[in-house]
Amino acid sequence: MKVILFGATGMVGRGVLRECLRDEAVESVLVIGRTTVGVTHPKLREIVRADLTDLGGLEGELSGYDACFFCLGVSSAGMKEAAYREITYDLTLSVAGTLAASSPGLTFCYVSGQGTDSSARGRVMWARVKGETENALLALDGVDAYMFRPGLIQPLHGITSKTRVYRMVYAATGRLLPLLRKLAPRWITTTEQVGLAMVAVARGESGVRVLETAEINRLAGA
Repeated sequence: MKVILFGATGMVGRGVLRECLRDEAVESVLVIGRTTVGVTHPKLREIVRADLTDLGGLEGELSGYDACFFCLGVSSAGMKEAAYREITYDLTLSVAGTLAASSPGLTFCYVSGQGTDSSARGRVMWARVKGETENALLALDGVDAYMFRPGLIQPLHGITSKTRVYRMVYAATGRLLPLLRKLAPRWITTTEQVGLAMVAVARGESGVRVLETAEINRLAGA
């Protein structure tokens, strides 16, 4: 299995990268991002690109892949809808469209979020934009799209969030999270489980297109 990964420097992306590099079923990983991940591995190759909305000239580099794990995103806190939409909707669909042409039939796993509004008409801005993005991906020809909607994600293996408020939450609840995961497996997952579940989806092990936390954990073998 050959995988393309976007967002590998973020908390979720780092977890997904770790599991891809550890899984024998994954032959190679191409990371595309604005900055290097700072990881060296025989299976890993990187392309650093300042503008991810323009992948022109890379068509040959992007052909022959089996899956794309799209973990790139930002918090909506303090953002206007237009700016959030540009990163969340426009960038995602631009990348997916390019991959649909370069690697037709590729499995596209998109990290959305618990509470995403599939109607795309609700009052909560981030949920509405995420819902529009999900709907567009599911309707896009050329990719086999799956939506990941994790709730609270516990970072493992030294991984930390780039968002300050999330780091504060994890610091305050870190010792309780393992217990909470056992008590509320439908609401809490880990960076490791998200990564394992994405690889499982790429292997064709999921029968649903929208994966909430419980399905993510099930596919991860939790």
